[in-house]
Amino acid sequence: MAKVRKIFICGDCGATSPKWIGKCPACEKWNTYEEDIITKPTKQEEKKKLWAKDKSSAKPIPLPEIKPNTKPRLVTTDSELNRVLGGGIVQGSIILIGGQPGIGKSTLLLQVATSIPAKVLYVSGEESEEQIKMRADRIGKNQDNCYILTETNVGKILTQAQQSQPDLLIVDSIQTLSSPHIESAPGSISQVRDCAVELQRFAKDTNIPVFLIGHITKEGSLAGPKLLEHIVDAVLQFEGDQHYTYRILRTKKNRFGSTDEMGIYEMQATGLREVSNPSELLLSQNEEDLSGSAVAATMEGMRPMLIETQALVSTAVYGTPQRSATGFDLRRLSMLLAVLEKRCGFQYGQQDVFLNLAGGIKIVDPAIDLAIVSALISSLEDIAIPSTICFAGEVGLSGEIRAVSRIDQRIQEAAKLGFKQIYISKYNLKGLTLDKYEVDVVPIGKMEELYRRLFEP
Repeated sequence: MAKVRKIFICGDCGATSPKWIGKCPACEKWNTYEEDIITKPTKQEEKKKLWAKDKSSAKPIPLPEIKPNTKPRLVTTDSELNRVLGGGIVQGSIILIGGQPGIGKSTLLLQVATSIPAKVLYVSGEESEEQIKMRADRIGKNQDNCYILTETNVGKILTQAQQSQPDLLIVDSIQTLSSPHIESAPGSISQVRDCAVELQRFAKDTNIPVFLIGHITKEGSLAGPKLLEHIVDAVLQFEGDQHYTYRILRTKKNRFGSTDEMGIYEMQATGLREVSNPSELLLSQNEEDLSGSAVAATMEGMRPMLIETQALVSTAVYGTPQRSATGFDLRRLSMLLAVLEKRCGFQYGQQDVFLNLAGGIKIVDPAIDLAIVSALISSLEDIAIPSTICFAGEVGLSGEIRAVSRIDQRIQEAAKLGFKQIYISKYNLKGLTLDKYEVDVVPIGKMEELYRRLFEP
């Protein structure tokens, strides 16, 4: 008989302990150890592979003799997903998608399964066939090459996948699967780890790509052991807010592409709609110019986007000034306020400062600094910035405007959306031909130049 023993595993880092302890000695997190049951086969027993016969032992091969995989990527009809994955789905890859409950993970992958020109096996451990059919009818997609399987036993799932040989396997979700070799409950660390390893082995041996949907914890990290993120080839994060209709697909890990790409969707009654030009959605809808508003030319991966930054500066009524930022790092906002006070003489010490990026989007591009500083000055002086002006530049601690990357794409995006002027760093002028642009490029080097050009009468 197989030997059964109990161990305790840290849910954050995967460290093990023979008994429960309050603080993990590896990651120093509190109350993360969970009890788990490990079933170990005896010497007379051999753990068989769940879905196929054992192959002969692997042998080392010289690198020049290895033949590269010439199969093209599996390109979906979703251009946003293709961009995030680096051009499509790599054959034999395993991809993990996580996000808040109800954010649209299952809807996104069901749209892919019912629209891609390939045979897809959609496995669900959370919904019945009728419920999946209702969602497919709602999004208006019913395709013959999409097969539905409601099963939680990973052995039976891989057996069906081996028999049907689909071009794509989708599992919803990894936390609902269970392995017959482990006695612990589905969703435990041992079950998630073992099921993920079996799916990874299946993907690599059969060259069939696998999509996994993963739950997240209340802190926002993927549920299960950290090993889960190391096993898969790509980790995608589906973000959004219940008060906004926009959904953002970001890449946290990608072995076959960039991790800087981002896809934007709009949630509608008929499913998720791709947003091909997010700049038009993230700009102001006001017809008149108001103070405290400035437009930034940012980059997310290879995609240029123009985003409106809104700042509100008012006198602190309760004595202690407040600092609040939505979609922007609060510590960087404090740094920009210190630069404005030290280098330009503006007094923000007794002012409440509120900053917001339109559309509920989060930006980490340093080129947004110049627009934020302009919006802060505009709100403090109560002078509106013309809506035909945008900004792209990083602000240094000495008040200088530093150069940013891909300035050519930022300028072209501003010209395409009808802006008349764009303020950039003078250090970005090297190699630029200003005559070819349909927008007036204004180079500046210091914060004082920005104030003289925009706010001085």
